[in-house]
Amino acid sequence: MSAPAATTPPSRMPFAVSHVAAGFVAVLVGYTSSVAIIFQAAMAAGATPAELSSWMWALGIGMGATCIGLSLYFRTPILTAWSTPGAALLVTGLEGLNMHQAIGVFLSTSVLITLAGASGTFQRLMEWVPRHLAAAMLAGILVRFGMDTFSSMQSQPLLVAAMFATWLAARLITPRYTVPLALAAGIVCAGLMGLLRLDTLDWTPARPVLMLPEFSWSAFVGVALPLFIVSMTSQNVPGLAVLRANGYTTPASPLISWTGLAGVVLAPFGGFSFNLAAITAAICMSRDADPEPQRRYMAAVWAGVFYLFTGIFGATVVSLFAAFPIELVAAIAGLALLGTIAGSLAGALQEEKGRDAAIVTFLGTASGLALFGIGSAFWGLLLGMLVHGLSPRRV
Repeated sequence: MSAPAATTPPSRMPFAVSHVAAGFVAVLVGYTSSVAIIFQAAMAAGATPAELSSWMWALGIGMGATCIGLSLYFRTPILTAWSTPGAALLVTGLEGLNMHQAIGVFLSTSVLITLAGASGTFQRLMEWVPRHLAAAMLAGILVRFGMDTFSSMQSQPLLVAAMFATWLAARLITPRYTVPLALAAGIVCAGLMGLLRLDTLDWTPARPVLMLPEFSWSAFVGVALPLFIVSMTSQNVPGLAVLRANGYTTPASPLISWTGLAGVVLAPFGGFSFNLAAITAAICMSRDADPEPQRRYMAAVWAGVFYLFTGIFGATVVSLFAAFPIELVAAIAGLALLGTIAGSLAGALQEEKGRDAAIVTFLGTASGLALFGIGSAFWGLLLGMLVHGLSPRRV
């Protein structure tokens, strides 16, 4: 009689404190890791403060709705996110484009993601681009952000050095919180140095701004297609891998389709893409979230609640990061991407027979090459695919 009494109540509890904590940490890590890159991407498209606020509203609402809806429906911890590497691509890819053209890029990418999920061709599409070339392209896109961490030391050596030292210490002591702790150190240091512009903070709720799309072939080929490839290979593939590694067999097609549809609906308001999370998703799938795997979906639901909150107060998030010195934003973005850069380079150069194609893809992408209005991510991948296709096949 005592065994049922001990095991039944936990399964009936709607949530636990550990669910709330895991959801909060996942959102905190996700935002502090890459919201600065979203800010830079919006600026590259010439966003006004109202449009930038709308971007944050759309992203928060989209991630919140998909986290809550998919997690409750599948009873699985489904955590969604924006594509951080995709946002990094947009920082350079949107230069020279106006906001209406950017919205056209977002819609095109989301339609491609939706079709990839709904048609069941997700795996075939991923196999078309060799994994090591996708990794090389991703590394080429992100390497600029890693270098900016150290170049920013020239103008603010004390601030960036304090952030780097904190990141290094946290990496040894508590690796999960390296980025939030580095950001906290940067904020404290910037405050002590009088670099924070807190008078710019805006506590009013965000308002969505409808931005009509404008389509062009060059923007589709040069930005939308690379954004689609990066989002699928660097977010959805590892996101599914995290699910499988934790024993969840949720079908892939509906997950990809629904995140794509969320992008279609919210792209006109600045939601550039929605996809499966990987690193932050692992937080909601750990034993710390709940000892019972079948109840961990509530951690993702709570993450969705926090996402909704950040979306509603998107203007506050934007104004908060606008109050930070440029060097702090550059440093935290680079530190957050160091692991991704290292992993991408390792994946790109792992096999000796594919290194020539990988290094061509990496250097072509990192070079900033732009021809016919098409950005370097496309040309780097195209040249790498050419080298890959002409390389002798080794048995």
